[in-house]
Amino acid sequence: MSLEVSGLTIEISGRRVVDDVSFTVPDGTRTGIIGESGSGKSLTALAIMGLLPAGATATGSVRWQGREILGRPDREIARLRGDEIGMVFQEPQTALNPIRTVGRQISESVRIHRGVSKREAAAIAVAAARRVALPDPERIVARYPHQLSGGQRQRVAIATALAGDPRILIADEPTTALDVTIQAEILRLLLALVEDSGMSLVFITHDLAVLSQVATHAIVLERGRVVEEGTVSRLLTAPAHPVTRGLLRDATATLWRPGPGRSSRENPSGPGEGTRRTDPRGAGGFSREGGADG
Repeated sequence: MSLEVSGLTIEISGRRVVDDVSFTVPDGTRTGIIGESGSGKSLTALAIMGLLPAGATATGSVRWQGREILGRPDREIARLRGDEIGMVFQEPQTALNPIRTVGRQISESVRIHRGVSKREAAAIAVAAARRVALPDPERIVARYPHQLSGGQRQRVAIATALAGDPRILIADEPTTALDVTIQAEILRLLLALVEDSGMSLVFITHDLAVLSQVATHAIVLERGRVVEEGTVSRLLTAPAHPVTRGLLRDATATLWRPGPGRSSRENPSGPGEGTRRTDPRGAGGFSREGGADG
C-alpha cells in the first residue's frame, strides 16, 4: 500500500473534528474522500501533508510506503511534500504568491525538489506549463496570478504540485471555485496526468457527480467519521447510508438544473453556453462537455 491511514483522530481546542478515520490508497489507484462541508475531509488531507492549523493535534497513524509520517518533524515532512506527495488546494488564488510570476513559482518548486540549475528549472517550468495545457506557455510563465483566469491559475497550481514528480497527488476540492465548463476540463486534465504518470490520487470533494469522473473507490465522511466506503459505482447505484443518498440526490439535482436564462429542455450547443450532462448513475459515470479554458 502506498498510503495507509489508520485511526486518524484530529482535535482542535478540545473538540474532536476527525474521529478514527481509516483508509488505504494502493499504488496507482484513485480514491475519493467525500462529505458535506465540515465533515473533516480537508483536515484529513492536511494531516497527511503535515499542514494542520495551529492548535490542531492529530493521533493515529499515517504511513507512506511503510514509513510512519504522522507527527514527524516538520523538516522531514517538508522533504516528502513535493518530492513524493503533491497537493492541489481548493483556491489557487490563495495558494499562489501574488507578487511572483507563475513561472518563477513553478521553477522554484522544481529547484527545491530536483536540485537543478536556475536555467534548467526555468525550462522545466515552461514544459510543465505545456504539460497542463496552458496556452502559449512561454508567455504564461511571465505573468502574475492575478493576470490569469481561474482555470489557468488552477492549472499552474497543478503544474507546481507535480514539479517534483510525486508518487501521489492529493487534490482538495480543486474545481469548486470554477464554472462547470472549466471544471470539466480540469477534471479531464487531472485524470490524464494521473493515468499517464501512474501516480496515485486522493480526490476530496462534496460533489458525488464530480467524484464519479476521477475516482474508483471512496470513503464518505460525516462529522469526522467514516459512514460508508466502497467503489464509486456502488455508491452511485446502491448507497447504503443516508448521507450518501443525500449526496447522490444533490448531484443529480445539480446535473439537471438549467443554467441562467435557459429552460431544462434546451440543449446548449456552443462553447461557454452550457454542458451536456448525464446522470452519474449511468454506465459511463458522469460526463460533461464544454469549451476551452480561458
